Amino acid sequence: MTTGQWVLLLAVGLALAFAGWRAATDGRFRGRVQPLDDGSGAAGVDGSAAADTAATSVLEGTTYADQMGERATLLQFSSAFCAPCRATRRTLEEVVGLVDDVAHVEVDAESQLELVRRLGIMRTPTTLVLDGRGREVTRAAGVPTKQQVLAAIGQSSLSEQSGH
Repeated sequence: MTTGQWVLLLAVGLALAFAGWRAATDGRFRGRVQPLDDGSGAAGVDGSAAADTAATSVLEGTTYADQMGERATLLQFSSAFCAPCRATRRTLEEVVGLVDDVAHVEVDAESQLELVRRLGIMRTPTTLVLDGRGREVTRAAGVPTKQQVLAAIGQSSLSEQSGH
C-alpha cells in the first residue's frame, strides 16, 4: 500500500472511532450535580439545608426566571439552524406533556451569550435539568431520548406506563 492509502485508511478509522464515541455519548445526561429538589428546601448537595439555601437559580436575573416549573425545568439551549435542536424540542415538549409541574424553556444561545458563557454551554443542543428552585441537577449535550429525560427527572416509570 502507498503512503496515501495508509493516510486514507487512518483517516477513515479515526472518523469511525469519533462517530462511535459521539453515538455512545450524545444526549446522555452526565452525573448528578445534586438531587432533584421539589422546592421544599429539604436537602442540598451534601444533604444539609444550609447548602440548599446558598444555591441560587441559574436563571436568576434573566427573562426566563418566571417560566420555571414547580417540580423541574428542562432548559434547552438551541440555535437557529440546528436540526438536532428541533428533535430535542419535540422530545422535551413530549415529556412536559407527560409529567406534571415540569416546564420546558428554550433559550436561543446566539442571543443569550452571557448566559451561555456563565453556564459553560459548549454546543447546541444542550439540555439542563433544573430543580424546582432553578438549580442545575444534570445536563446533556446532544439529543436525549424521552426515556433519558424521564430518568433525569426521576419519572422513568411514566415512560413504561405509556408504552413508549
